[in-house]
Amino acid sequence: MSSSQIHLGIIAGAGQFPFMVLEGAQRAGCRVTVVGLSGLADPALAGMADRFYWAGIAKMGRWIRLLRRTASDQVILAGAVTKTCMYGRFRLLKMLPDWTSARIWFFQIPDKRNDTVLTAVADEFAKYGIIMQECTQYTKEHFAGEGVLSKAQPSESQRKDAKFGWDIAKQMGLLDIGQSVAVKETEVIAVEAIEGTDRMIERAGQLCSRGGWAMIKVAKPNQDMRFDVPTIGPDTISNLQRHGATMLVIEAGKTVIIDKEATLSAADKTGMVVVGC
Repeated sequence: MSSSQIHLGIIAGAGQFPFMVLEGAQRAGCRVTVVGLSGLADPALAGMADRFYWAGIAKMGRWIRLLRRTASDQVILAGAVTKTCMYGRFRLLKMLPDWTSARIWFFQIPDKRNDTVLTAVADEFAKYGIIMQECTQYTKEHFAGEGVLSKAQPSESQRKDAKFGWDIAKQMGLLDIGQSVAVKETEVIAVEAIEGTDRMIERAGQLCSRGGWAMIKVAKPNQDMRFDVPTIGPDTISNLQRHGATMLVIEAGKTVIIDKEATLSAADKTGMVVVGC
């Protein structure tokens, strides 16, 4: 099948990544249907997609019906979706999951780790002939490169923190807990779980008020490139700077940088070290 024949569906969460996937797919000649997750996706996506629909975060049955209606036989998950909403008060009343979502969440999966949940989602799509693709299939030019990406160079102590934190973050990824760890002087300050990277950065800043710490963000050792790929952007740099971080270490070739030029420019303005390993 040529790229012009591909009917691609995008399940769009928050942030700029859905725009990047949509633009890349359209450049490749795909016909793109976007299902925007209510309360998360940017409404501006509607003006760019070939077809656009809204759906709830726990309405997987509707996602599938919409993609089948538009003859989409491939799908990409793009954009942020935090799991904290799954554990709030009155979650069932707020989310009103359909039967497909409820069956997977409550009865089908053995645990609620990201890979477990998202693999089950991919398997459910596949039952209907909709194959989940790597989320970076149309955005590979946005991957982080290898080496020091900022004008500022890491000190010897920062290099030690980077190596120390890298090993810890990889172990966390192996357990599918989170992607990021905050480190200072070869001590772990904070780790990321379901709260997400931004909340972890805030917590690290509170716990290390004198600043000078590093964040290391990596892919899992067995990273499934269909989902949950590490991503940073200008907002990440701003948040790190605001909370006292002086170095960001990311995995080259597996971390997506939203607006790479603006992200690295923001780092240079603050003197932050950014390294791709």
